[in-house]
Parts: sequence; structure tokens; C-alpha cells
Amino acid sequence: MQRRRAVLVAPASDERKARKALASGADEVVLDLEDAVTPDRKDAARATATALVAEFGGARAVSIRINALTTAWAGEDLAACAAAGSALGSVVLPKAESPAQLAEVDRCLGDTGTRIQALLETPLGILRVAEICAGPARLDAVIIGYADLGAALGRAADVAPHAWHQVQESVLLAARAAGVSAIDGPHLTVADDESFRSSKRWVRDLGFDGTWVIHPAQIAGATEIFTPGAAEVDWARRVLGALEEAAAAGAGAARLDGRMLDEALAVGARRVLARSSERAPDTGRAPERR
Repeated sequence: MQRRRAVLVAPASDERKARKALASGADEVVLDLEDAVTPDRKDAARATATALVAEFGGARAVSIRINALTTAWAGEDLAACAAAGSALGSVVLPKAESPAQLAEVDRCLGDTGTRIQALLETPLGILRVAEICAGPARLDAVIIGYADLGAALGRAADVAPHAWHQVQESVLLAARAAGVSAIDGPHLTVADDESFRSSKRWVRDLGFDGTWVIHPAQIAGATEIFTPGAAEVDWARRVLGALEEAAAAGAGAARLDGRMLDEALAVGARRVLARSSERAPDTGRAPERR
């Protein structure tokens, strides 16, 4: 599964900004055809996005946020994404509210290897998050969209991170149950300051895998926060190594530092190594996701 510690969103209508984003150190770049693009620029933005995917998609993770399925542009967006083939990492579906919407995106993408990400930014999307996460097998991640969701709820833009706790827990639980990534939405500022970092440490500690950012200045901070430290990586290696040795010896249980190891610890250890980009040892267990 694609690592998404820091995902940079860039408007496809501004080729200079898009190219700068693609040259950045973000794990993934999302070229936006939706909110950042005015109606008169939709066609030009789509053409720019598909050209950039063809140019950069073989070397780095590039995705496209299409327009909502209820708009007049979605059909052409999806046709362009399907034509992009394997160069396009995923399609981000905004305002995702039902498994049927994801099924439509899945159908339009045909037999390409392109994945799907669902952007949850409406109350109905949050209420149906478990159904959405159990959608098509190519669903890779769910993301919280705070701006639209906050506006729909009547919530102030500058509320403390814990004000979103119920929403975050709902999304995280559904994502983990389905084996898809849980990605936090952007902090609606452009600075890598303590406000940004504290909000991202909060969701990291909850269990989220990464975050969207809207400015290159935030990439380094997000990457640092969502990358496990050396001690955590060492612990994960040792846990999985002990389980691997026990499995090879035919033992039903493994022990490390006086502690019995179980699958719950193995799941956590695999996630740590996935976030650190290391390949987890094979312990004979089935993968988490489909």
C-alpha cells in the first residue's frame, strides 16, 4: 500500500505550482481538479493533470482529485483518469457519501491498476464511513475533509483538534476494520508551526497514517511526525523476527523480553515498518487488506 505520511495537494490549473509539488519530497502529490479550479479552467486543468501524470507517474506517486460525481465535469475527469493507465496512482473522490459512488468510479476505471481514495467531507459521508470503507477492493485510503465538513456542521475553522475526536475515531475505526489507510485532512494554514504540528501529533497518536498538506513548507514536519523513530522501528523488527523464528520452529507462541507476543502486536509492528518503508518479515499471516 502507498505510504502517505505527507500528501501535497496542488491545483492542476497552475502548472508551475503543480510541477513544484511534483519535485517535492511529499510521499504523494494530488493534482486537484475540484475546489482549487474555477469552472472556466476545468478542461485546461484536466489536460494539464493528465500530461503531468504521463510525465511523472512512472517516477513518483501521483493522484488526481476529480470533481464530485454530481457535477458536469466528473464524467470527463474519470475518462481521462482511465486513459492515464498505470501512471496514475489513484483517483480521489471528493464528497464521497456511498458505496455506490465508489462502485461507479471503480467501473469507470476498468481494468487499470489505478486505486481509489475517498474524501469524506459531508455529514452523510461520515455517518456512512463503515459502508464506504467496505467498498471496492481498489479502495486504498479515506481522508477527512475538514473545511467542507466544518462548514456543513457549523463548526468554527479554528477549533482545537480534540473537537474532531468523534469524527476522527469513526473514520479510523472504519478504516482499520476494512484494512485501508486513514489519512488526516489538511490543517488550513500554510505554516509548519506549533499549531500545525500539535494537530498532526494528535492524529498520529490516535493512529492515523499520514496527512494532507496544502503547502510545501509543511512536508518536512508532517513526514517527521508520521515516520516512526529508530527505537520504534527496532522494536517492530524484533517483534516480527521473534514471531518468524517461532513459526519456523513450529512453536505456537513467541516470547520477547519476557513478554508473550501475539497477532495484535504483530499488526502494530507491521504498520510501524510500513510507515518506515521497511519490508516486514513474513510471519505466515495474511495481509491486512484484501
